[in-house]
Formats: sequence, C-alpha cells, structure tokens
Amino acid sequence: MSGGQYYEFFAGGGMARMGLGPQWTPLFANDCDAKKNAAYRQNWGTEEPLDSRPVQEVAASDLPAQADLAWASFPCQDLSLAGGGAGLAGQRSGSFWAFWDLMQGLRREGRAPRCVVLENVAGLLTSHRGEDFRALARALGQGGYRFGTLLLDALDFLPQSRPRLFIVGVSESVPIPGSLVRTGPDEHVHPWALQQAYGRLDEAEQANWLWWNLPSPTERGVDLADVIEAEPTGVKWHSPDETLRLLSMMDAKHRAKLDAAQTAGKPIVGTIYRRTRIDEADQRVQRAEVRFDGVAGCLRTPGGGSSRQTLILVDGESVRTRLLSVREAARLMGLPDSYQLPARYNEGYHLIGDGVAVPVVRHLAAHLLEPLLGITGATPQESISV
Repeated sequence: MSGGQYYEFFAGGGMARMGLGPQWTPLFANDCDAKKNAAYRQNWGTEEPLDSRPVQEVAASDLPAQADLAWASFPCQDLSLAGGGAGLAGQRSGSFWAFWDLMQGLRREGRAPRCVVLENVAGLLTSHRGEDFRALARALGQGGYRFGTLLLDALDFLPQSRPRLFIVGVSESVPIPGSLVRTGPDEHVHPWALQQAYGRLDEAEQANWLWWNLPSPTERGVDLADVIEAEPTGVKWHSPDETLRLLSMMDAKHRAKLDAAQTAGKPIVGTIYRRTRIDEADQRVQRAEVRFDGVAGCLRTPGGGSSRQTLILVDGESVRTRLLSVREAARLMGLPDSYQLPARYNEGYHLIGDGVAVPVVRHLAAHLLEPLLGITGATPQESISV
C-alpha cells in the first residue's frame, strides 16, 4: 500500500495534515471555526474537502469511502487544568462523542476507519478521577478497536514544552506487527500517570489495551534562539517602563535567574509567563516566571494576558521584553515559514495555540501509523530548520 486516506476532525489550520505528509490523502476535513477554516483554505486550497459545520451536524453519509485513518484533535478546554472541569460532559470537549457517533455510524455501514487517533491534553487521564478516560477506553473497545496511549512531548522535537496524549486505536481486523507493541510500559512515552490510568481500567477494558512501541526521537537540533525573528512582525518591543513593571512581578527565585543571565557574558533569550500564585499572606498575586533553558513554555490560546508568552532578551545590563510573535509561535509548532498566517495577532495565536506539533505527528505516523497500516514512501521529520 503506497499511500493512506484519512478524515481529519477538529482540523484547525491543518497541522495534523502537514505532519502526516503528502503520502496521505485527505478525504474529509471538518472544523466549525470560521477563522481556522480560512487559514486551512489559505494554506491547502479552496477546493479541499473541508466541512465547516459543527461536528454534531455531520452525518456518516457525508463521509466518503472508507478511510485508513480518522484523526481527531478534539477540544481540550474542559479537560485542561485551566478549564472548568466539565470533562467529556462539557460542551467543548464533549464534542468527542459526536465524532464517535460518526465512527460508529460508519461501523454499522461496514466502513469504519482501520485506525483512529485521538489527541488531547494529559488532563484527560485524571479528569473526573479518571472516569472520562475510562469512558473513552470503553467506547473504543466496544467500537471494535484495540488501543494504546502515548504521551509525546514536542520538547523532544522542538524548543517548546508541550506534552500531549495520543490515543491510537486499531481495528480488530488489522494485524499488528510484533515490533509495534511491547509487553509493558516504556517510561518515556508511558509515564506513571498513564500507567495509573491503565490501572484504573477494569479487566474488559484492559483486555483491549496495547503498549505501543515507539522509538526515541533523534536529538533535538533547534533551540529557542533559533526560532526568534531578528525583526519581529506584528509585535513591538516593550518600553523600558513596561519591561521594569514586568520584572517587578518576579519573586526572588525568578529574579535570581535573571541576575544569572545578566552575568553570563553573552546574550541570552528566555520566556516569561504571567501566572497567578498564592503569596506568603495567602493572597492571590500575579507573578512573572522566567526560564532561560532554551525552551519556550507550552503555547496556549489567547484568553487573557497570562496566556500570552513574553520573550526576554538579556545582554548584560540590557533587558528587553516583548510578546512572542505569531511567526515565532508557528516555528515552535514545527510549521515552515511558507505556512500562511492570519493577519490579526490574536487570530494567529489562537490558531497556533490550538494546534498539534507537526514533527510529533510525523514521528507518530512514520514509526507507528504507517507500518501498522502498510503505508510506504514516507520519511520521518523530527526537527525543523529556520
């Protein structure tokens, strides 16, 4: 089999599509966000099979043929630490069930995808004391899929800390090469929290579980400084007063990090997140937390000032700060500079913050999905060049 066919749900700007690569043919894509749809069409063409309805309004009859793969990066807001805790019963993350109803509709017609990939935040493992993950595992097993879960971090490929769960289900009719499964967990991709989630499954749910075997990626060859624009687009450097105000929000620990960077004898690039913390008087205060390890924090959608990551450039006594540009954020997701971004800052940052890291998808496809489904002609992509 030379190439694969797939459906892409919650498609956003098509980052999963980019990671899968040209050897995969999209049969159907769906996302109900008009601004993300505009970015998708801008980058992939106006004639692409993109459906803009809410997934709840899509019917199995709308999906053509039988796909090898159904990819669903369903909304994470109700499952993340920053969300309201509604879990899979929430209006946003609960849209998974509408997607799953479609998959079951295809199954009744004898054309269920041979493989499904569900991508979301690690909070899915513990949401509602693990019951949301159990419900999802139960649905996969009852839907005719064996499955395994991997925690992959963009940090292994890109200078961004971004751990994400990838639940890979394969139809009972698909033979699984022995090299793709393990007899037990691999700590790098099956950390303790994931092993605990497995332990909370009942015997019938565990019977469908697979410990996927995934090789370690090659050493990451790109640092935060490598993705920074020399002349940033869409953002301006803060005024000296704005920078001083931001630095005044650092506690002693983070001020010490800044002091060390100032005495390093070379320019250093770091990032700052503003976070709400509890101080010594048990009061909620906003803190500026800095890191100078060559890695950005996890990109988020812009829901307020604390969600936007700030760059800090230190060169001796000189300290400059500004927001991360949208192009820099795109590079931190593994998108090439040829990828066209929305003109408005918030729209671009929202598109990127909601996406999936491209080289992580490529690594998963090259080392698991493609050998599992017999797809040939692909090459791994494990780092970016800027």
